[in-house]
Amino acid sequence: MPEKKNTPIVMKLEQNREILNQRIGVDQSFDMGFRKLNILNQEVNLYYVTGLCETPIIVELLRQLFEIDHGEENEKTVFQRIENDIPHQQVEAVDSIEKCITQLLSGLIVIFIDGEAEALIVDVRSYPGRTPEEPDTEKVIRGSRDGYTENIIENTALTRRRIRDERLRNEIMQVGERSKTDICISYIQDVADPGLVDKLKKEIQNIDIDGLSMADKTLEEYIVHQGLTPFPLVRYTERPDVAASHLFEGHVIVMVDTSPSMIITPTTYFHHVQHAEEYRQSPLVGTFVRWVRYFGIFSSVFLLPLWMLFVMQPDLLPEYLSFIGPNEETTLPVIIQILLADLGLEMLRIAAIHTPTPLSTAMGLIAAVLIGQIAIDVGMFVPEVILYVAVSAIGSYSTPSYELSVANKMSRVVLVIFVALFGVKGFMIGVLAYILLLARIKSLDTPYLWPFLPFNANAASQIVFRMSMPMLKERPSITNPQNDQRQK
Repeated sequence: MPEKKNTPIVMKLEQNREILNQRIGVDQSFDMGFRKLNILNQEVNLYYVTGLCETPIIVELLRQLFEIDHGEENEKTVFQRIENDIPHQQVEAVDSIEKCITQLLSGLIVIFIDGEAEALIVDVRSYPGRTPEEPDTEKVIRGSRDGYTENIIENTALTRRRIRDERLRNEIMQVGERSKTDICISYIQDVADPGLVDKLKKEIQNIDIDGLSMADKTLEEYIVHQGLTPFPLVRYTERPDVAASHLFEGHVIVMVDTSPSMIITPTTYFHHVQHAEEYRQSPLVGTFVRWVRYFGIFSSVFLLPLWMLFVMQPDLLPEYLSFIGPNEETTLPVIIQILLADLGLEMLRIAAIHTPTPLSTAMGLIAAVLIGQIAIDVGMFVPEVILYVAVSAIGSYSTPSYELSVANKMSRVVLVIFVALFGVKGFMIGVLAYILLLARIKSLDTPYLWPFLPFNANAASQIVFRMSMPMLKERPSITNPQNDQRQK
């Protein structure tokens, strides 16, 4: 990364003002606030960004400065008086113009005093944003309804509320030559693997980019170096209880300001198929819900290729399943029907994202009645194609991780094509390639198919069954925790 300048603060306010006008356009940008005061016969300049700090706080700060001006004289300098008498919990003295600019653009107030080579930074930021609410993608029937927001300060507070441990660390750094985006690494000091924490810090510090325009997703691509692998290498969550649970297990959470999604590292394939709802029910009910979800995920990948295989080679079916397969002739080959129907569903999903809510019902009616039914009536599709494509789509929607559902959908299309080209051999080769691809993936040196490859019996049983919490006495070994015991 290029070396950054370190311009010292000069004692003449006019020179500092010229530097700030040139560097950040205080005299050009309407949202750059500036106020000139006279305190104890010394000129004092205040700089702030409107919209990133609340007006009542600024007014109260000015009132306190005026009280200093009308107070009793003592031996302290103006700088010492202001630093001591400002009624705020976070006041810092800095001697660098760069530090002042960075903090100013982050929503803090910068106070320059004539004749002083230091400036005072007062943390009064108040970012605009929404209140914590339940994430749309991680809803539960019972459980907390708060969720992370786009405000990194609120997000760390939501985590602290659940982990009141003095060993919880929230280390902040900035990335982006122009955006200077705040990034927070959260971990429990005596649990998380120090090697993983150091590796994440180095990866983040080595990022050389103008800005993180896509926030967490851009950061993820620098951390895990995903390349052409479609499968997600980190887990996202917007639920503080999920993030806290992973911190207790020894994972490291990465927060990016302006994003409500927390990055959980390291993760395996099976982290993406679990949901908070399983842990809000009894162990038996949670296990049942988990198995139903696993069946949905399995169907989203293998149902269509299997049906395609049975259509091509009906002799593989036992007699009691001989009804499987199209019973009527169509003008289009089955493989084309499957690909067109799958593509159509994907287009509907994309359209649903971009369709305003009042129009979504009308769009659903058009898709179900006009397109689906008429396509069957005219002989373009056979009903079974629509049935199995719909079941596969439902399996995709039951996958907790959106990123994993899309990767599985791509795998399904490839498997269908393999079956259409090579029959049974194509199916076997495709399934083997799918498993081998997952087996060779590593996320931050973590095997993607752990605990099955390499095999860990205790952890594997926790994947298959939802264990009761008193039985979970050890942390997952995959995180290399310093303290592997949950309970003493």
